[in-house]
Amino acid sequence: MPDTILLCQAAAAGLILARAAAAVALERLNQRHVLAHRDTVPEAFRNVMDAPTYQQSVAYTLAKSRFAQVETVYHTLFLAAIVFSGLLPWAHDKVTAAFGTPAWVMAAFLFGVALAFSLSDLPTDGWAQFRLEQQYGFNTTPAKLWWADRCKGLLLSTLLGYPLLLLVLKIAEWLGSAWWLAAWAAILAFQFLVGLLAPAVILPLFNKFKPLPEGPLKDRLVALAQRTGFRARSIQVMDGSKRSRHSNAFFTGFGRFRKIVLFDTLLEQLDDPQLEAVLAHEIGHNKKRHIVKMLVASALGLLVALAALAWLAGQPWFPRAFGFASHDLSVTFLLFGLLGGTVTYWLSPVVNLWLRRNEYEADAFAATAMSTGEPLIGALRKLSERNLANLTPHPIYSAFHYSHPTLLEREQALRTPSRRPPQPGNET
Repeated sequence: MPDTILLCQAAAAGLILARAAAAVALERLNQRHVLAHRDTVPEAFRNVMDAPTYQQSVAYTLAKSRFAQVETVYHTLFLAAIVFSGLLPWAHDKVTAAFGTPAWVMAAFLFGVALAFSLSDLPTDGWAQFRLEQQYGFNTTPAKLWWADRCKGLLLSTLLGYPLLLLVLKIAEWLGSAWWLAAWAAILAFQFLVGLLAPAVILPLFNKFKPLPEGPLKDRLVALAQRTGFRARSIQVMDGSKRSRHSNAFFTGFGRFRKIVLFDTLLEQLDDPQLEAVLAHEIGHNKKRHIVKMLVASALGLLVALAALAWLAGQPWFPRAFGFASHDLSVTFLLFGLLGGTVTYWLSPVVNLWLRRNEYEADAFAATAMSTGEPLIGALRKLSERNLANLTPHPIYSAFHYSHPTLLEREQALRTPSRRPPQPGNET
């Protein structure tokens, strides 16, 4: 047992340090790659950015990279201190001595630790918003709204997260060793419920939504939806500009209650054909069943994680390696949650490879739906220019951090007809 405990401690420390070292090394690798292309706009991007904008994008990329390294060191030290200092076992003993170990107490303890980690993010989140994003002209969030968002987020986490934790712990009490299968089903049902409630209850707490005004753009987008066999209840515009000048588009809801949401900043930055192409890309994700596939993959990943957690819950050496005398399920939950990211981090290139393949397929669908890839290329170029995107990321850095192909990769694929899918509406 002592050897197993020492091995577990060494493995945890090694995973924490390895992730931090890899993250910092990747940032420095990418910095050198970006600096190598800093002096002049690369030939492939002469029509994307002029020289001053390109220099600004390089400066923005380097500033974000430097900040990411500081953030990595900060979060690594915080995590290591929490895991190895003995603070968690001390707090656990104090709580259990005062209130015992019923499920509601253990769920509150887990939620309290999660809250502490959320509060630890406030300094870095605030710096990123009000220094980094502000410096490069992207931040539009007043301090009052920033704090209001975090208070609302905390309230939602309490109302949604605590009951879910309590339910999972109660399931473990009721079912014994088979708890993880029932917990898996319960969590999936919970996620589905939140997905149903989000458009009507959760999202309006943070943003205002209004129907896209009648006019040529709406007619164009409705015609696209009809042409591609895509059903949506409405097309809405979200006031994303009250927080940032970055832009986006997404779907929310399920089935016939699905809504298309466009950021107001997106409407300002793109012309009508480009907006149609962006929507065609999003429809492509739906028609190619990417959303369903990602939900299935997420469910399977959750099942594997719960199975691993259940196995660790039966290993007394696991909590003892971190100073806990008790090996109840809540302690395993806590340690698993804190250390799980040090393992899943190394899966990022595989996950991103799959996500980028989905992006290629959605781009190809959009090119077919529009009969040309040029509007989407124009949209991607303009968004890259407006968002000061890094046009020259290092391939290894991109593999770990980019869920989308680079601009150049997407342009090359859009101009390759063999990558295009069958005509919209004919998919099986």
